Parts: sequence; C-alpha cells; structure tokens
Amino acid sequence: MTTATPLLLAPNQPLDRPYRGGAGIARFRGTPQPSPFTPEDFVASTTEVFAGGGVGLTVLPDGRRLRDAVAADPIAYLGEEHVARFGPRTMLLVKLLDTAERLFVHYHPDDAFAARHLNSPLGKTEAWAVIEAEPGAAAFLGFRRPVGVDEVRAWWSGQDADAMVDAMNAVPLAAGDTLLVPAGLAHAIGPSVTLVELQQPTDLSILLERRMLTERDALLGLELETAIDGLTREVTSAERIAALRQGRGAETLFPGDADPFFSAERIHVSGSRELAPGFSVLVVLGGEGTLEASDGAALPLHRGATVLTAHADGPIGLSGELDLIRCRPPR
Repeated sequence: MTTATPLLLAPNQPLDRPYRGGAGIARFRGTPQPSPFTPEDFVASTTEVFAGGGVGLTVLPDGRRLRDAVAADPIAYLGEEHVARFGPRTMLLVKLLDTAERLFVHYHPDDAFAARHLNSPLGKTEAWAVIEAEPGAAAFLGFRRPVGVDEVRAWWSGQDADAMVDAMNAVPLAAGDTLLVPAGLAHAIGPSVTLVELQQPTDLSILLERRMLTERDALLGLELETAIDGLTREVTSAERIAALRQGRGAETLFPGDADPFFSAERIHVSGSRELAPGFSVLVVLGGEGTLEASDGAALPLHRGATVLTAHADGPIGLSGELDLIRCRPPR
C-alpha cells in the first residue's frame, strides 16, 4: 500500500441526491452541509451510485480511488482469508445518512434477483445504527398485512404513497436503536433521523414511490412486473421486526441474520483497548481519544471522526474515553 493507513476520512457527500437531508451529518461531523440535498456520506467507499460516473467513490490523499488501491493490493487491505473467500472486493459499504424528509418507499433486491435481472453478484441487505432522532421519529418496514400484486400495481400507477405507508409497519427510532433491513422488505426512513448504515456494496434500490424520478430510473430499468417479483409482499410480523432490532450481547449490534453480509460492534474505551487487525470503518460516536497503529502512527479521535483501517495495519490501539462503532465485512 502506498497510502498509509489507518486513515482519517473527510466527508464524501454526493451532491444533488433525490431527497433532502444532511444537516445531521454536519452536526455529527462538525463540518459544513454542502447543500440541502446531501443526505449521504459514503465512508471508505468502493461503491459508486447506480448512475455511475465515479460518484460515491472515496478518493485517497494520493489521488487514487480506494477501489483501485484495494484492487492493486487486496491482501494488504483485506487479508488472505477474506481474499480467498470473496476476492478483491471489500464486501462492505458504510454510509452516514440524515433525513430532512421521509425517504421514498422502496426495497432492495437480494443476491439472486440482482444476479438474474441486474447483472450484479450482490444485492443489498442493509442495517442501521441510529445516532440521533427527534422525538416521534420512525421508519416504516415491511407490510402489516398481505399485499397482492394488483394492489402494488395500483400503488405504482396512482403513486399512492399514503396507501403504501398505511400498509407498512411503523417502527419507532431513537438514538442507540439498531435495525437490520433484509433485502426484499419495503421500507422508508422518516424525517429527522441520523444514522450509520452498513450495507452490501451496491446502489440497487427499486422505488415504489418515484416522486420526480422517471419510471426507468425508479425501477432500475426493469419492467414493473419484474420489479414487483423481488418485493416481499407477505406480512412482516411484530415478532420478526423485534428480532431484526436485537443485537447480541453488549457489543454486537445486529442479529445473526446479518452475519453473511457484514458485522458491527459498539466499542467503549475507558483507558486503552486493542482491536484485532482487519479492514474496517470506525465511526466515533462520542468522547476524545487516540488511535495508535503498530507502526507508531497516531490519529486524534472525537465525535464524528471516521477512520479506515486495513488488515496490514496490524493490531489497532485505542486510548482515552471513546464510544465508537466498528463496521466490518462478513467474517
């Protein structure tokens, strides 16, 4: 690797996204909000938006894209075991996301659908860890009653967003909450929520509610009948949602269903702590401290800092008083 890691990462916020947000990211990071339409910060990203053009890709201090750097030296970034299993892909996209309005009702295809219809080996299961949320904030996830194909067609043709949301489960969100969102489930995040999002490294979203977008863009170029086929129309029960909200133990944020896709740990440091080597993204939720690499490099950490670590960095030392999330690929 010619770029030294661990590496503090500056904001990477694509402009002119199709919904408003970003003020929460600015508060969290202590940086300016580029525009009212910058609701996402792609952190250590090797993934570009579906429209292409390199938008969303992280650029390293030496001018290279992180995607190209990983491809050139995958073992240094990812480790031999990861490369043997997954090849030179990070298998992870981390975002900061902030909503100033309710997001579109949409869903993400699973791996099989993406391979069959979208020429992608990966779909998009994702998960959220909420940083901030105003009182009464909520998301909508899955359907609370069975939904037929004809009903989805009617929603689409009439763009009846109220009917879509009314058929969905409302899920309250507060700071500290987590939620796994499996591919196939319709969902929409309400306004006034700031969160860390882990996901499979694609930008595949099929929008039932398209607002100002064209039909082609909303459906990723698919015919409506094909797009509907990937949507989970059965009931998502209260018990299922409760399971998707549960972590495991004091530190593991998401249920076991997340393990094939990614993992995340909430880590508290009071004094010092060592982290095992590995490709990861650290998101500092609060406190002050220092990250120390095995080569002696030291990085100051504070709320809003995001850090890329590579397998070749070796063990990572943390010191001070810190709360952070460590986001990692599937193990």
